[in-house]
Order: sequence, then C-alpha cells, then structure tokens
Amino acid sequence: MDIDVRGPRFGAAVTTLVLALVLVTGSAWLLAWQTLCFALGAAGGVGRSPYAWLFRTAVRPRLGPPTEFEAPQPPRFAQFVGLVFALVGLVGLVWGPGWLGLGATACALAAAFLNSVFGYCLGCEMYLLLRRGAARFG
Repeated sequence: MDIDVRGPRFGAAVTTLVLALVLVTGSAWLLAWQTLCFALGAAGGVGRSPYAWLFRTAVRPRLGPPTEFEAPQPPRFAQFVGLVFALVGLVGLVWGPGWLGLGATACALAAAFLNSVFGYCLGCEMYLLLRRGAARFG
C-alpha cells in the first residue's frame, strides 16, 4: 500500500531540526533519540516512527487529502541508511573520535535537509539504484 509523500517529508523536516541541534549542542542523548527514530522507521516502516505518529495525529488532519503517493520501501530503506549514519555518529560522539560523530551526523543532516526542503530523498534514490542493479545483474 502506497503512502502519503507528505509524511516522510514531515519526518525529514523534524529530523533536520533534531540533527541540527545535535551539531550545535554535541548532545549524544539527542542523537540517541534520533537513532531510535531511524531504527523504528527502518524496522517497522516509516509509518511506525514517532514523527509519522506526530504527522498522523497533529498535522495530516489539518491538511487536505493527499494527492501524491509513493511506495513505502524506498523511504524505509532511507530510514535504514539514516540509522547507519546515526549509529556511526553516536559512536563518534560517545567514544570518539568526535569528528566522526559530527561528520556522520552532518551527512545525515544533509540528506534529511534535501528531503524536507526539495523532496529529494537520497536513501530512496540509493534504493532504486540498488534495485535496478540487482535486476540487471540478478
């Protein structure tokens, strides 16, 4: 079943804010929260993340019906990619080196920003490229 594209974009906007705060504050706790959000989205699909719940309960009722939909698999894969970067960032912030934590967090922030502002999902594009490659060589 396809999903409303506004949900993942809203999640990306919240993620952008959270990751920007991580970079400003250096808070490992805040990055741990975002890591958990990515993990829930990767494990159960983007509709299972806390930001999706916030979108469904507080934002979507105030919007008109969705006009654009997308398959859930690419955003779920993007959550997994975000999870990997957040985990690397968390390791860097907690155990060092600090530059690793900040660099991985900055990469995740850049991807979330592109999705929230321009609707360009790097993780989704990676998913599609991998599927095309698998179909070509599989």
